[in-house]
Amino acid sequence: MNQLFNSLADTQRFIASLDDAIAAVPGWENGFDLRRNVLVTRAPGRLDLMGGIADYSGSLVLQWPIQSAVHVAIQRHRSSKLQIASLPEDSNHAPRLFEINLADLLAPDYPTLRARFSREPENHWAAYVAGACSVLSHERNASFPEGASILIKSAVPEGKGVSSSAALEVASMQALAAAYELGIPAPEIALLCQKVENLVVGAPCGVMDQMTAACGEANRLLELLCQPAELKGTVPLPEDLEIWGIDSGIRHSVGGADYRTVRTAAFMGYRIVAEVAGLPSKKIRAGHLQIDDPLWNGYLANVTPEDFAREYARRLPERMAGQEFLQRYDGITDPATSVDPAVAYPVLAATRHPIYEHARVKAFAAILKDWKGGEDQPRELGQLMFGSHESYSSCGLASAGTDALVALVKETSGEDLYGAKITGGGSGGTVAVLVRRGASEAVSHVVARYREQTGFMPAIISGSSPGANAFGYLNLAEGGAI
Repeated sequence: MNQLFNSLADTQRFIASLDDAIAAVPGWENGFDLRRNVLVTRAPGRLDLMGGIADYSGSLVLQWPIQSAVHVAIQRHRSSKLQIASLPEDSNHAPRLFEINLADLLAPDYPTLRARFSREPENHWAAYVAGACSVLSHERNASFPEGASILIKSAVPEGKGVSSSAALEVASMQALAAAYELGIPAPEIALLCQKVENLVVGAPCGVMDQMTAACGEANRLLELLCQPAELKGTVPLPEDLEIWGIDSGIRHSVGGADYRTVRTAAFMGYRIVAEVAGLPSKKIRAGHLQIDDPLWNGYLANVTPEDFAREYARRLPERMAGQEFLQRYDGITDPATSVDPAVAYPVLAATRHPIYEHARVKAFAAILKDWKGGEDQPRELGQLMFGSHESYSSCGLASAGTDALVALVKETSGEDLYGAKITGGGSGGTVAVLVRRGASEAVSHVVARYREQTGFMPAIISGSSPGANAFGYLNLAEGGAI
């Protein structure tokens, strides 16, 4: 049996409820047979402790896999269809259902498939799952000689900035890889899942979320250099610290306009900085460039804060209209976004953020690796988190709720609370909080004050759990795991 099975109560609950779950899906009573091979995978959400949106600019990031996770059960069958059912958290609601012929899923190119899901808002959720088949077919020449039924149960809150989409993608991709015996290493699973989100779903995310869901380890921070996805290993959290998440109640979306605007602005800034540095570029397709960059290897985060302040900051506009930028610079190097002529972009702040964030994350990691305890080091970590949050806000990714939570942590920081910052893509979602171990009362005090101010009772995220690779998969028919 999977060694992790007995330590993961959520997995035990998921397996114990499968009979009832299958009975709740119309038409699945006889199609999903627990006496035959049923494989179960699991992938957690994450708290972005440091790094966040700087991932697409090549920053170092530190990510915490949370306790809440997505479970997927998959069973192959002889039809040529992919059937997907997503179970609700509330048993009073019906499952979401999606079915598609494999030929209709595997034959179209990415833009065609993305357009199909965009035209069907009620089925857009299924793109995160069905898209994995398309990516496996296009990128790895995987074949699907028969169809499958996929049952999903997610405990990762949606729209809270804790990577519910990445957890769903990774658990689904891991399930398909196991069911069709594809043998894909965990880092590649993560990179393929990023393609699902970028190319099929149409959300311009970086790779840190998928890497954490796939490669994370319980109670350790995943250290990832996003150039593009260099796993540096994991960093243990000192025994005298804990990481919590507090939900602001404001919905977050990585595909939202604010995230996309800031990301595009960062690549606009890189284009301008590269021109100031004299780096040659060429247009490779409409709106997109390639830059010959031996200085920074194509990553804005490799510009040092000192060089940025001395050489480049004054050459960047605070805001710039997309139309003006395209007239002067042709395009950007980002494969996931394009410059909209009608939008005004916060170029200076969006360019500055990954450069200084990379330095903050490196300092944060260095402190953890040279941990001596006491009060000075936790305070230093907290100040780095506050600095990260302020930098997010300067980019336009703030929200009233997340700013209020960070302010409450800062106001009440003492011997128990050290630092806080918005997690993930910004513009709402969850705040990550660094606290002294055992300081749950201090966290509860912040939650109570936030409720007094806003009338909203925040959910609290605590605990940690392993990524999909550490979990592997369970084969229920064999009563064991591989």
